[in-house]
Amino acid sequence: MYAKFFKRLFDFLLSLIALLVLSPILLILMLIGAIAMRGNPFFVQSRPGKINRRTGKEKIFKLLKFRTMSNKKDKDGNLLPDEVRLNGYGKFLRSTSLDELPELLNILVGDMSIVGPRPLLVKYLPLYTEEQRKRHLVRPGLTGYAQAHGRNALSWEERFDMDVKYVQHITLLGDIKILFATVMAVLKRDGISSESSVTMEEFTGGTPRTEEEVAV
Repeated sequence: MYAKFFKRLFDFLLSLIALLVLSPILLILMLIGAIAMRGNPFFVQSRPGKINRRTGKEKIFKLLKFRTMSNKKDKDGNLLPDEVRLNGYGKFLRSTSLDELPELLNILVGDMSIVGPRPLLVKYLPLYTEEQRKRHLVRPGLTGYAQAHGRNALSWEERFDMDVKYVQHITLLGDIKILFATVMAVLKRDGISSESSVTMEEFTGGTPRTEEEVAV
């Protein structure tokens, strides 16, 4: 009942209230970000959302975040490694999860939910197994079970197992517990990086699907 009828209503109301309450902070971060990143403070990227029941394909939407990496390039015009482009301001945004705040707009318009599997990259779509792809049966979230219980320190297998488990057991109490666990994880600054990367290693996939099965 909650997942089908009330979750979207709660998402809309809570994201609207959060945007109104946090608008001064958002404005300050926009100004500081424009200076720290020497330009546009926002990061916009296509991400896969919930599977459309009619088409059987993931909806592709534009994820909005605050930028945490500069656009510094080498002499050949290639972007420098993540650890070089991630400056002090970007590290602060990530450690506090403030870079995620603009996603409240994604929640307000219905592309995302407050709680759900985190939206990953579009290029990963052909790499999912059918079991892993079940994470897209619901809207992606600002935070999720995996985000609150390990974040980037988890292996891909652990993350997908948690995502699918969440999709199969969505409850109001469960979402509230995830929100509290997320707050604790942010305060402790747990799982910001993986063991070998400042973000998360590339997902190399399970059993690739055919082009006809992949959302475009």
